[in-house]
Amino acid sequence: MSRSLNTLAALFVIALALPAIAQTKPAAHKPFGFGTAATKEQIAGWNIDVRGPDGAGLPPGKGTVADGEQLFMDQCSACHGEFAEGAGRYPELIGGRGTLNSNDPRKTVESYWPYAPTLYDYIRRAMPFGAPQSLTDDQVYSIVAWLLNQANVWPEDKTLDAAGLRQVKMPNRDGFLAGDPRPDVKPDTCMTNCRKTPPKITSDLAARLGVTPTQKTAD
Repeated sequence: MSRSLNTLAALFVIALALPAIAQTKPAAHKPFGFGTAATKEQIAGWNIDVRGPDGAGLPPGKGTVADGEQLFMDQCSACHGEFAEGAGRYPELIGGRGTLNSNDPRKTVESYWPYAPTLYDYIRRAMPFGAPQSLTDDQVYSIVAWLLNQANVWPEDKTLDAAGLRQVKMPNRDGFLAGDPRPDVKPDTCMTNCRKTPPKITSDLAARLGVTPTQKTAD
């Protein structure tokens, strides 16, 4: 009984204090008084994304197909196979052209990705799987050069840099629709009285299966 009374008393004190607590909001323009502003160097360490369509954010550097082949064998082949064909349950990266409209579509870098700089961005930020961001910028350029060579869109004897990567046209560049076709994001989508012609019954399958009555029945 004593413990219950103490609990009730504590709740009563808190209830009395709530209005005063609600009125002591910190001013929006004042700092909280802890932490420090991030420096340009600290921000630069996180600001490493590369934009796909125009390659904005690509760093200086260069790489070769020959160097990329060795790097891929050492850093990537355990998951993606020696020829980027995929290993185990890890995805394949090369091949699959012409399969996207088939019963067995294969979404690879070669068959699906529209922009080459995206490949650099992903490898630089997330690969290799066990040690992301451990590759140098030149090493990433080399791996990308080898993969693009495997996809037959970059010559074996040509050095790859930011300017060259921006010029690469991926095989499926034109395989995407312009805009978002989903009706919930189109402001001009018709919502009422949209039918131009009356509906037409093309089958009486439901009636023949007995799941829809052919005439009204009395209750």
